[in-house]
Amino acid sequence: MADLSQEDWEKQLEADNNAVVLDVRTQEEVDEGIIPNAIHIDIHKGQGFIYELEKLDKTKNYYVYCRSGARSGQACGIMNQLDFKNTYNLVGGIMGWQGDIVNQD
Repeated sequence: MADLSQEDWEKQLEADNNAVVLDVRTQEEVDEGIIPNAIHIDIHKGQGFIYELEKLDKTKNYYVYCRSGARSGQACGIMNQLDFKNTYNLVGGIMGWQGDIVNQD
């Protein structure tokens, strides 16, 4: 896991053609807006969160965020334990995000 600043996260994400953006916030938080093309898996689902992670491709690079960076850091740790090789935590979370935010359909 790597903690990346907003600037580094965005720059690295832009250049990464093997990237997946993962939002680990609650559904209520996601309803307020999401980073474009992110997939959503709520970390508060407990074992359900693990089941959802197990369905993902572990060869991808995961750019993980939450509201402030704490839950996404936990999520990256869990993912590393599940043998995900490359996870990147967005320091400051979506609260500090300067890029686009869209409403989920």
